Amino acid sequence: SDNPLHSGFCTSDKRFCFSVKLPEGNYRVTVTLGDREGETSTTIKAELRRLMLEKVRTVAGQFATRSFTVNIRTPRIAGNGEVRLKDREKTTEAWAWDDKLTLEFNGARPCVCSLEIAKMGDAVTVYLLGDSTVCDQPLEPWNSWGQMLPRFFKADVAVANHAESGESLRSSLGARRLDKVLSLMKPGDYLFIQYGHNDMKERGEGVGAFTSYKADLKRFVDEARKKGGIPVLVTSMERKAGVTNGTLGDYPEAVRQTAKEEKVA
Repeated sequence: SDNPLHSGFCTSDKRFCFSVKLPEGNYRVTVTLGDREGETSTTIKAELRRLMLEKVRTVAGQFATRSFTVNIRTPRIAGNGEVRLKDREKTTEAWAWDDKLTLEFNGARPCVCSLEIAKMGDAVTVYLLGDSTVCDQPLEPWNSWGQMLPRFFKADVAVANHAESGESLRSSLGARRLDKVLSLMKPGDYLFIQYGHNDMKERGEGVGAFTSYKADLKRFVDEARKKGGIPVLVTSMERKAGVTNGTLGDYPEAVRQTAKEEKVA
């Protein structure tokens, strides 16, 4: 091949990263992968280990070009303060909130020939709000369904994971995580809402699945709709052993009731 993009590549037998300083937003990333003389296998994660491409394989002399969209963010809420981050979000999870787009390359033999990044202002964005079963987990071997989700979407969809470990609906409201999402949401974007694990631990007068929890769920739904967004309510996954012995009490049913009453997916 005379293509200059095929003339060389970056590789390593350990994970390696690339970061570039960019403003908050969505970016289309296009990579060319391959090697003239050997087989390659490349997995790419973005930001805080958000899975973008999984085991892209090429044989000797073959090159693969793939695109995906990455959402990056900062704690700042335009003209109105910022998200109240936990200590771990400032240390082990800092990549999720900095002023950079970060890509992680790994796999059996990753070979990265070229990397192109372009602003994507019109990408449909799927926002996620929830707890540790949703958030981008910083360390192996932990992961959530939320950080695996981008791998299953087409290249023109961005997943913006604003979930965080230990969060309930109320604590996310207090930390202004919903405010942050609403400040960025445009008509046609989605908001996936999954809470329950930590909400069921909360105590106090009027606190419960069919009272405070449902009221807060309705608030998330209403606020997303005001921005032209499409809310989706997600019932929490069970804790260990929960398949045969329910561990979440009335909370999944409260989600289903709210969805039916509010006509939400």
